[in-house]
Amino acid sequence: MARVAVVTGGTRGIGAAISRSLQEEGYRVAAVYARDDAAAEAFHKESGVAVYKWDVGDFQQCQDGIARIEADIGPVEILVNNAGITRDATLHRMASEQWQDVLDTNLGSCFNMCRSVIEAMRAGKFGRIVNIGSINGQAGQYGQVNYAAAKSGIHGFTKALAQEGAKAGITVNAVAPGYVDTDMVRAVPENVLEKIIAGIPVGRLGTADDIARGVVFLTADNAGFVTGSTLSINGGQ
Repeated sequence: MARVAVVTGGTRGIGAAISRSLQEEGYRVAAVYARDDAAAEAFHKESGVAVYKWDVGDFQQCQDGIARIEADIGPVEILVNNAGITRDATLHRMASEQWQDVLDTNLGSCFNMCRSVIEAMRAGKFGRIVNIGSINGQAGQYGQVNYAAAKSGIHGFTKALAQEGAKAGITVNAVAPGYVDTDMVRAVPENVLEKIIAGIPVGRLGTADDIARGVVFLTADNAGFVTGSTLSINGGQ
């Protein structure tokens, strides 16, 4: 029977590309989203991927949501933690809510989701976890102390959990995208975006499919010797 894969933030942008790519590989995919019902319904109709709505920053909602997926589709063997938000501001102007919202959604969700599936993965002696970090978690970015801290935390979380899961057949890796052609990046002022692209050695923004290909590689059954790693997909930045 095909393995079950869960992708958080899985109905738009990079997450949608990951969900589609995993489905094309033969996995049974559940895409989790938090807010945009219309986009999720459109994605479901277009792709056939099952969609589930809950706040991945809330531990109990993650527990309950995974239980629903297990009842509907089967035990979760692949988890992609992709959900993320931005609440940009320089630190001296940042409200505590802007800090906490980003930490809860981007980093707290990794704990919430992994904790909700890790025991079953250990019992089944198989698991593939991929956490989506960011180039800005590696290099930092002006006006993003919250986002950079959360994404940097993801990279440390990944390395530690990889050590815990290794003997149970569970791999844990991260993907660190560079600047990708998504709604979030396209919202950047044009003059700023031009400077960003000029700093990318390959001379273009990445695509969501560029990132999805890396995730597909890391979730494969035969990728069992790759764990605790961060795959940077950033055009050479």
